[in-house]
Amino acid sequence: MVELSLQNFINLCAMRYFLKKILGTLAKRTLKRYQPIVIGITGSVGKTSTKEAIAAVLSRKFWVWKNEENFNNEIGVPNTVLGINFTGNYFSKLINLFNAFRRAYGWREKYPRMLVLELAADRPGDIKYLTGIVKPKIGIVTVIGRIPVHVKYYEDPQAVASEKSKLIEALPADGLSILNREDNFVLAMSKLSLAPVKTFALSPGADLWASDIAYFVADGHSASNDPKPEIGGLSFKIHSGDLVVPARVGNLIAPHLILNFLPAVVIGQHFGMNLAEIIDAFEDIEIPHGRMHLNGGIKNSYIIDDTYNASPVATQAALAGLKNFAKAVSNLKGKTREIAVLGDMKELGKYEIEAHKLIGDLAGDTVDFLITVGAAAKFIADAAGNQMPTENIFSFSTAEEAKEKVKEIIQNGDVVLVKGSRSMQMEKIVEEIVM
Repeated sequence: MVELSLQNFINLCAMRYFLKKILGTLAKRTLKRYQPIVIGITGSVGKTSTKEAIAAVLSRKFWVWKNEENFNNEIGVPNTVLGINFTGNYFSKLINLFNAFRRAYGWREKYPRMLVLELAADRPGDIKYLTGIVKPKIGIVTVIGRIPVHVKYYEDPQAVASEKSKLIEALPADGLSILNREDNFVLAMSKLSLAPVKTFALSPGADLWASDIAYFVADGHSASNDPKPEIGGLSFKIHSGDLVVPARVGNLIAPHLILNFLPAVVIGQHFGMNLAEIIDAFEDIEIPHGRMHLNGGIKNSYIIDDTYNASPVATQAALAGLKNFAKAVSNLKGKTREIAVLGDMKELGKYEIEAHKLIGDLAGDTVDFLITVGAAAKFIADAAGNQMPTENIFSFSTAEEAKEKVKEIIQNGDVVLVKGSRSMQMEKIVEEIVM
């Protein structure tokens, strides 16, 4: 039985290797044939929101393809280039493979002018492999952070930054590098770029930056899953040279996520779009579920669903978003309580204890109630207990165990953040407490 299992594993690895080679070759051939402009996006967090914003802006002027779901690895990226989804049953896979060969070698057909591709770097070598296939002309790096996501497979944060920088090194001299000025690891990549560099930030000094971030509020109240009548979203000002233009994004409640929209402005301007046209396209952007997505909750509460995944950088930002949003709700309705439901952050390797204690220090200084899920998240609870009443802290092994306590704690008008790595299944808690 053990030998059979080992043989199956070897066969599976071999199949994945050959599939990777086939799809990679077909993707290269397709790109050489149709010559689209490829925009690559990498970073520890913010890739998906940045991708969605760029695609929404460019779609106003061009035909655009983008990664669907999390198709951002050595299989998913070629899938996007080839316009296929290599999943499903055996027959479906055969059809998709036929379509991939047809697109690469068959009769010519219409093909998108722009490809907006999220590029994952789970392990060393990933970015070099992917850029070798897609040959990006424009590259964006979002955030690295002091303890980035997937650091388990790297020696230290500098090693993560070095891997992500391969995107910038791959750009041609007539391309464009777009870098987050607020992250020193990212900003340092400007020295590696043959292409011109543009920076973005939430403070002065960058080529494009945002200021005056505030919530915009509509009258009335909604008990449905769409809370826009209560809190509409975020308003801000965009600074580009001497131009200052007001903008706003609906259903966005985390100020730090505005950073993910700024590269879309830079790219829109790069392709001749004016600021008014770009900002108008923001209305087309859908904030992905599980990524600081706001829902109406039980007992007239507000549920911030950030369950897609978790890293130290993203969790710190989510706690800041919880605090700011709760303040906005308090201004409308009087004092409201902040509740954080936090699960394990995975793939942190030697940084696991340090990272969870750091989050505990932040949570203890921010929230009224803390519920942790998982063994590593117990370090969050322990650290938070030094700053907040221990009777307001609860720890559970699984999301299934925690959800009843969360339901019990919630009161009218509470703001609840739910976040954790994907394997912690924190979405089970969200499903239990949303309306």
